[in-house]
Amino acid sequence: MHDYLAAYHSNSYTPKKKSKNRKLTELEKEYNKALAKESIIIEPINSKLKILKILSCKYRNCPIRYSLIVNLLSAIYNCDLGIGIATS
Repeated sequence: MHDYLAAYHSNSYTPKKKSKNRKLTELEKEYNKALAKESIIIEPINSKLKILKILSCKYRNCPIRYSLIVNLLSAIYNCDLGIGIATS
């Protein structure tokens, strides 16, 4: 599963898991803690966006259009929070 995820999306990270015969090292535990600190920020946002049916169900249309929809919904959510779009 981990290799599939890495091949599917290069920016995806998964926590390290212990096996039956091996415990996690301190470095792996620190990695998991750092990953959890980052994911706790985004999880409430994901849950609020998944209220919308288009994001909570399987999308069977053009992937480019789905990307556009996700970007638009994210922009609307950011606008609702008062986070503007950065202009240079």
